[in-house]
Amino acid sequence: MGNKERYDQFIERNRQAELGGGADKLQKRREAGILSARERIEMLLDKGTFVEIDKFVVHHCTDFEMEKHKYAGDGIVSGYGKVNGRIVFVYAYDFTILGGSLSAANAQKIVKVQSLALKNGAPIVALNDSGGARIQEGVESLSGYASIFYQNTMASGVVPQISAILGPCAGGACYSPALTDFIFMVKEKSHMFVTGPDVVRTVTHEEVSKEELGGAYTHSSKSGVCHFLGNTEEEVILGIRELLGFIPSNNMEDAPKSAVTDDIHREEEALQSVVPDDPNLPYDIKDLIEPVVDDHYFFEVMPHFAKNIVIGFARLGGKSVGIVANQPAYLAGVLDIDASDKAARFIRFCDCFNIPLITFEDVPGFLPGCVQEHNGIIRHGAKIVYAFAEATVPKITLITRKAYGGAYIVMSSKLTGGDVNLAYPTAEIAVMGEEGAVNILYRKANPEEKAEAMAHYRENFANPYKAAELGYIDEIILPKQTRFKLIQALEMTRNKNQSNPPKKHGNMPL
Repeated sequence: MGNKERYDQFIERNRQAELGGGADKLQKRREAGILSARERIEMLLDKGTFVEIDKFVVHHCTDFEMEKHKYAGDGIVSGYGKVNGRIVFVYAYDFTILGGSLSAANAQKIVKVQSLALKNGAPIVALNDSGGARIQEGVESLSGYASIFYQNTMASGVVPQISAILGPCAGGACYSPALTDFIFMVKEKSHMFVTGPDVVRTVTHEEVSKEELGGAYTHSSKSGVCHFLGNTEEEVILGIRELLGFIPSNNMEDAPKSAVTDDIHREEEALQSVVPDDPNLPYDIKDLIEPVVDDHYFFEVMPHFAKNIVIGFARLGGKSVGIVANQPAYLAGVLDIDASDKAARFIRFCDCFNIPLITFEDVPGFLPGCVQEHNGIIRHGAKIVYAFAEATVPKITLITRKAYGGAYIVMSSKLTGGDVNLAYPTAEIAVMGEEGAVNILYRKANPEEKAEAMAHYRENFANPYKAAELGYIDEIILPKQTRFKLIQALEMTRNKNQSNPPKKHGNMPL
């Protein structure tokens, strides 16, 4: 065989490999409005940058006549390319090949790109669409998942890991996405569950649809498994590109800096009236966040879960920041189990990847009641103070209104490690609100005496001045000054250098 024949043979084998499980299967999915694995990768990466690895890998299973069902690539498309000019590793399950099931061979493909991402300090994106473990391979398939989970764990906090669920993701397959930093799902097309509806029906006799059990809405609003919810695959993939723009490639770098076209000195007069005169009236904390950040753009994370706390990314003076904010518009902004978990994990992500933390605080306390206590609000609430105290990135806190009791302490207060602590003149920093305090301190007093005591308490404690006198608040500012004051604080803390005591790792309350 001459060179030309060899070249032609390669071109044909290459063409066949790119057809996955066959042209007919690709066409069927296309008609159903589902992108192929390669189309998904092409959409994620900058045009013409994808380099595929292990294109011709096949499985080695001979049980159940599997030797008759071999396809180049074996159900995984893997490699690397660029997103906005930065290297990103990627792998996508190809459902047209044996339902995208995981084999020992294609698990090795995944582990290879995971290892390359870790060695080369680049993010890794997993595009999941799989029927789960390949039953014909038994324990070999299961050991493949184990290898992937191990790599996920080793890469945690070293390179960003992002998962998109673009179809089914069941059984052990769920745990790789769960170990990554962020999970994206598509409405009505993505499903995640450890045990599917049939198993649930058999074991517990519950009748539940796969959408109700593990659909995108369920995981984005009830379980908190999903961070981002998209209407279409395209929306999800473009969301991943956007997220990557806010975060660094690895834990030794800073997030990319953007050109600043928004005046850092810009003052927003409308901010003066966002916090209501009545301390018991709600307001939307995003009405404070959005006017302050660059171009009024806030990239919210987990918007449908634990709405009493708001988290997300933004830029201030071109620098990427992570924002944690109590939401007075939902449950008065109290901290509960879900809010504590949501905030703590986000805080730890930002700390892993050198992203400064901005905290907007308006919190009346922890949610009381038997349900919260019996489900471990103490344990869960401890996560948020642990995360803030452990974080060594710049931490800037702004108290807009209420900062009561233990909730004040955990929300990045001065003595739990806040670098710059600011407050509006409307801030109330106290052990509790005036009514609760007076009912305890003057429980036997008559109504007139209680009213007088509340007025005295309001005048002396429902303000930021006592905390400022003690140095717990560094500066009291006007709301309209917020943008420039935060940017100044970021500039001052830019070279912050702090190390926690040497240890293998702390024992975080889980």
